[in-house]
Amino acid sequence: MREIRDLDTDTLLSRMLIGLERFDPRVVELDNEQVSQAWLEDVGVGTWPIRVLIGHLADCELVLSHRCRRIIAEDNPTLNLWDEHAFIDGGLYGCTDGSNLLPPMGGDLAMIHTTRSWSIAMLMQLTDEQWNRQGMHPTNGPVTVREIVNYNCWHLERHAHFLNAKIEKLLGPIPEKTGCCGGGGGGCGCSEQGKGNDQQHEDGHEHGHNQGGGGCCSHDH
Repeated sequence: MREIRDLDTDTLLSRMLIGLERFDPRVVELDNEQVSQAWLEDVGVGTWPIRVLIGHLADCELVLSHRCRRIIAEDNPTLNLWDEHAFIDGGLYGCTDGSNLLPPMGGDLAMIHTTRSWSIAMLMQLTDEQWNRQGMHPTNGPVTVREIVNYNCWHLERHAHFLNAKIEKLLGPIPEKTGCCGGGGGGCGCSEQGKGNDQQHEDGHEHGHNQGGGGCCSHDH
């Protein structure tokens, strides 16, 4: 996050444009059993099924994009909260006992790409004043457009680390011929950030950051 905060806006937006390229491309080759598999904590790749992780990222792109748009359009709006754990428990991503909802992940991946591209097209037009406009997060206080965008950039990279680690457990290391393409190495910025409290960061125990107005994967979105 420190690295992201230090970027100029053009570099930040270029980094965000990478988006889905940070994901191991083999994610689209996984079957329903693989994407619905929960993980034990001692595996070290986070406990969420891949289907849940991807669905969560799609919802977060919508939430964070809408927050930016409200702050730009409205004077110091109070930002709404959302409970992402309720989305999981309610079966919106499948993987819930008794749920027959198994949405194809292609829609979630497309949502992440389209929403991020749509948001960046808007952000590219902002003045310095607009980047510094603020909204009020109910628990974390004032937050700027720039802070939300910083957080959005970090958030996808962070979860890409867990996604790619899960896929590697399922399929082995990514074949060299396919390149990194977001496989958690090179310039993706998540391989180093992924060290330390990896398990806790995915599952919402360590997401109480002020960036982005509330932190990810906690009740105060």
